[in-house]
Amino acid sequence: MPPPREPAEFRCTRHLELQALREGHRFIAGCDEVGRGALLGPLYAAAVILDPTESISGIDDSKKLTAQQRELLAKKIRAKALAWHVVALTAEEVDALNVHEASRQGMLRALKALVPAPDFILTDAMPLHKPGEDFSIPHRAIIHGDARSVCIAAASILAKVARDEHLTKLDGVFPQYGLARNKGYGTRVHLEALARFGPCSEHRKTYQPVKDYLLPLFPLASPA
Repeated sequence: MPPPREPAEFRCTRHLELQALREGHRFIAGCDEVGRGALLGPLYAAAVILDPTESISGIDDSKKLTAQQRELLAKKIRAKALAWHVVALTAEEVDALNVHEASRQGMLRALKALVPAPDFILTDAMPLHKPGEDFSIPHRAIIHGDARSVCIAAASILAKVARDEHLTKLDGVFPQYGLARNKGYGTRVHLEALARFGPCSEHRKTYQPVKDYLLPLFPLASPA
């Protein structure tokens, strides 16, 4: 028997982009981030404006694709998109900002680098505007956006491919954590290495259980 079909609202289509085009928008950007839950390494964000006249088959939520599929699609997206940009926020920035704000700032940085500039934005569940900030571009935060919108999914693919490449390079610097396989997430191998070797400079110090290993092993003695 064929596998059950995903509900229509969770299938990646151009519906949201076509709706924005009908409303008169020309340059519709999708943006997403990768690495929110990782214990180690940068958070990556990407923004993409796809060409409505160019079809790229196979674009979907990056988590549903194999590494080989993502790499092939990333090449096609970079070649055919009207505009794209990827940014990285270091572990130190994630710790300083908190992961939610780091995700928002990453998306904003990627969006501001697009040429042409977007006149409408779709994000994966991330409101971009904060009170007191000047951000006038209309946008929609879509729950499960990377599974519903091709431009958000395209951004998720670019961010995922870029982050995976960086974590594979970091594996050569910090081989004890198994980063080429776990990409900085809290797998059993990573947690066992963290317990044995402690955190490195690329770990996010505000994350559990990383910060547990930054505490003194023994309490300070009470003054006499």
